[in-house]
Amino acid sequence: MSNLLKNTLLISLFVLVLSCKDNRPLNTRVQEEVVQNLDIIPESWIINRVKKAEIRLTASEAGKVIWNAMEAHGGLKNWYSKGPLTFRFNYQPLDGSTQRDSYQVVDIWRNRAVHHSAADSTASYGWTGTDHWVKAKDSTAFAYDTKFWAMTPLYLMGFPFVLDGEGVNLEVLPQSNYLNTTNDVVKVTFDPGTGDAPDDYYILHFDSQTHQLIGTRYIVSYPEYFKKGDHLPEKFMEVGPLVSVDGILLPNQLKTHWTVDGQPGEYLTLIEISDYGFKGDLPKVYFNMPEGAKKL
Repeated sequence: MSNLLKNTLLISLFVLVLSCKDNRPLNTRVQEEVVQNLDIIPESWIINRVKKAEIRLTASEAGKVIWNAMEAHGGLKNWYSKGPLTFRFNYQPLDGSTQRDSYQVVDIWRNRAVHHSAADSTASYGWTGTDHWVKAKDSTAFAYDTKFWAMTPLYLMGFPFVLDGEGVNLEVLPQSNYLNTTNDVVKVTFDPGTGDAPDDYYILHFDSQTHQLIGTRYIVSYPEYFKKGDHLPEKFMEVGPLVSVDGILLPNQLKTHWTVDGQPGEYLTLIEISDYGFKGDLPKVYFNMPEGAKKL
């Protein structure tokens, strides 16, 4: 008998003995196996990440504004404790150009996403953390840049929570007045190499009393749309009513305008956000590129 066969038999016998010693009920063992296959973040990791974010943010005046906003919107620990976020994001330009309407599941811990077309649930695309992919029978199912759009919705509606990571630079600007309230204003920029469009900036307006986000000014500088240093004119995004999603406050509507003297100008786009939820029981393979998908 070969050594390889002997070793294989010994390993098999060892596994069999261990199985026989496990006297727990079968349903308990099955449940444990199911849990091991779920994409669950250990609580200790969440506590560590939140603590690091708190230390980093509260070390500056701009960071304190962001941390207070996180607390006012439900807390960063709460944000990370519930699993991937699900929602429908319906982007509707008023000029009749391409609508972008999809049901999304976003891994807010690792920045991964899966989109399903609201018009055809069999058409999907996503970002695995390393690869962009699309799966659709009809090549015109997504008449827009799915690479750019895979994570964009989260960064339009996920403030202030999406600002806890590395590569984020914060600067306090003078207070302003918007919606007849005094606003605390913070400008957000990014280190080179951070994300797909590190030249983007966001200017966030927070109600100075409630610390909740009420408006966002921003530019789009995505390199595949613009040459280095070029970008769209600044937009102003009204943050609509906030709704509680398991204690996290998120907008159910956004309205974009051109910015005129720091205030909303011409109305451009209506964004409706619905079907919110957190999905804590997804399998580990959920965000993998599915069979039959095209890698972009």
